[in-house]
Amino acid sequence: MKRILLCVAIFSYAATAIGQRISKITLSGNGQVEMFSIGLDEQVEIYVTKEGTISKWGYDRYIGYQENYTGKLDTYAGRVEYYSQLDDASLRGKVKYIGKTLVTYFPSYENEMLQGKIKSIGSISFDYYLSYEDAAYKGLIKTLGPNNLTWYASYENEALRGKLKTIGSTALTYYGSFEDKAFRGKIKSIDRSTITYYSSFEQFSGAMKTGSSLLNANGIKYYLKNY
Repeated sequence: MKRILLCVAIFSYAATAIGQRISKITLSGNGQVEMFSIGLDEQVEIYVTKEGTISKWGYDRYIGYQENYTGKLDTYAGRVEYYSQLDDASLRGKVKYIGKTLVTYFPSYENEMLQGKIKSIGSISFDYYLSYEDAAYKGLIKTLGPNNLTWYASYENEALRGKLKTIGSTALTYYGSFEDKAFRGKIKSIDRSTITYYSSFEQFSGAMKTGSSLLNANGIKYYLKNY
């Protein structure tokens, strides 16, 4: 009987853990991280900013059908629970459960730079760069699940500062401030994939010339906006 209960517990934990993943990273036209998409079960997505706050969450009707380029999410019809007024001040009013996934946040007694930021989404834990870190990335996400994140520092080229540099083993590069004005600051490469753009002297100036707006690198999907 004990073995059966243990197997059930392990299976339940594994099912919950598998339910959360980094489903996509969206980069805006200027190369900044617009959002990290965390996928849950039941086709639910949570959009997280690089500072560790939830910008939007809901049901993604497009999963398994086509790519959700607009970022629009529908209202989730399942279980939703929020932190109450009896909870810590940094947690009050924030979403607590989405389906069976627990979302936790750093409480008000933590480091000032952490208070109110996401601490975990199910099995995915978050950590952040603190106030004593470089000005270009203090307060930004430092770890996302098993992935360490680095960001370009304030002493780097001005078109790179504060932009995502690595996530796990994946490196991201950008066109610097000395490049053509049509694509300076835009994403240049993700892992082994290179992106080029039409110059300011060409028709479709600034539009993507070679490469793809949707890339996969080391198990994570990247969506590159051109605006």
